[in-house]
Amino acid sequence: MLPLEGIKVIAVEQAVAAPFCSSRLADAGADVIKVERPEGDFARAYDAAAKGQSSYFVWLNRGKHSVVIDLATAEGRASLEEVIAGADILLQNLKPGSMDKLGFSLERLRRDHPKLICCSISGYGDEGPYAQRKAYDMLIQAESGLASITGGPEGPSRVGLSVVDIATGATAHASILEALIARGRTGKGADIRISMFDVMADWLSVPLLNAEAGNPPQRMALAHPSIAPYGAFRSRDGKQILISIQSEREWKKLCAEVLGQPDLPSDPRFASMIERVRNRKLTDQAVGDSFATLSRDELLKRLAAADIAFAEVNTMADLAVHPHLRRIEVETPNGVVTYPAPAAIFVGEPRQYGAVPAIGERADRSKTPARKSS
Repeated sequence: MLPLEGIKVIAVEQAVAAPFCSSRLADAGADVIKVERPEGDFARAYDAAAKGQSSYFVWLNRGKHSVVIDLATAEGRASLEEVIAGADILLQNLKPGSMDKLGFSLERLRRDHPKLICCSISGYGDEGPYAQRKAYDMLIQAESGLASITGGPEGPSRVGLSVVDIATGATAHASILEALIARGRTGKGADIRISMFDVMADWLSVPLLNAEAGNPPQRMALAHPSIAPYGAFRSRDGKQILISIQSEREWKKLCAEVLGQPDLPSDPRFASMIERVRNRKLTDQAVGDSFATLSRDELLKRLAAADIAFAEVNTMADLAVHPHLRRIEVETPNGVVTYPAPAAIFVGEPRQYGAVPAIGERADRSKTPARKSS
């Protein structure tokens, strides 16, 4: 039996943040009813990468039932009222105030359904000067300052995935699980409000505190502001390999066993982390020059033998065939799609994953297990 079997979730959702949350609830056995407008969640049309379907939608809507409800009509609002009456959780990320205008104010819902757990996701919350602003992932990356510390010296950059949406969905998921535990003790529901801006501001606590202390973070691409060497260096055959040296012991082993320069740590310019960071250009040049004389295979062998932390700077093509990639197979209206498995592994209780529904379709509750990629 899955942990959330018997829990009913009404998800008035679109895009990424709320669907990320509800997909994880569905994975755990919750009965998730995805309420879609007649034309469907607009994320269905984001791209056509998954057998002609949106990669976002296929990733984030497995195991749900799709119910078409036109909330612009009295009949649609009555239908939503009916499904909410039997629900444990209401999750929604419509524009702030939309649910109120439709007659579904959280205050009224909590009064009528005291055990209901309501979770509302917005861009900037319910109050404050930006409360009514539209908010999307990249907008919050910019507004929060995340973009200012991402990328290289040439300019700000977005993180290469929808990190704000995903972080917000993960926060909503954890908050709902907390509320379910509390309801089991008190019998009372909850009113949870989560803003994308608040989530990202929380995640940015370390760079913010450093900036307020007079040490604003600098964009350094694949380098670390306070550790050297910690960055990517090219092998003789052009492969980028990122190394991380955390201690003087590791630095000495790197010099002796990988770089072939056992006397390098005796140079005052490289004798401590502080000096290596101060002389970062020279430090990186010393490492880079040595790496450039060795092939990728030779470097990986030496780094592993010396127990140095390293990673290859891979592409999505590399990830597709990565030996550690675990995949799941998910049924969709256009056939089976495989993609990375959720990270949590419940030992002795293999998870299975439901189908992705077409608009207005009740998902096939038969599920397919995760598998290791070949």
